[in-house]
Amino acid sequence: MDTKHCAIDGWVDAIPAPGPRDDTATFDLIVPTDLDSVEEDIHDTVVTCTSGDPRIVHELLNRIQPGDLLRATGTLVHPPAPGEPALLVVDALEVLDTAPIPVLREMVLDRYGDYCVIFDAGHEQVPVFTALGQWVGLADNPDAIATLIDFHERANGTDA
Repeated sequence: MDTKHCAIDGWVDAIPAPGPRDDTATFDLIVPTDLDSVEEDIHDTVVTCTSGDPRIVHELLNRIQPGDLLRATGTLVHPPAPGEPALLVVDALEVLDTAPIPVLREMVLDRYGDYCVIFDAGHEQVPVFTALGQWVGLADNPDAIATLIDFHERANGTDA
């Protein structure tokens, strides 16, 4: 297999995922085509990337969002056969620009003063607890959280 050490700038296509081993992460970079130097009907290139460096894996799995512009430096392994994707084994990662709006992970814990809520991308309803873990109730939607907290405080006093 032919390899080359290089740096590639591109946008993250989707939320990076854990790799086939527990200590790795994978992601795809969309590398834009230089339209001034190529013919028509040439599309952006997708480069599959992987890393086993613990710092890079942590960054990928906890901070990198779709739409972030990255510079990934590492060893580019050319595909063994035409039509198969190239693989970049990343040993350095730099965030050049962040996505304008962060993408919510599957579940997000948020705080409302003395209350905690759990947003789940797959559900409209929002579970609400006190900061000490006492069940408050299930809000029908995010707009109903304040009303549910208000009812809880009236029924149980203002101490959460």
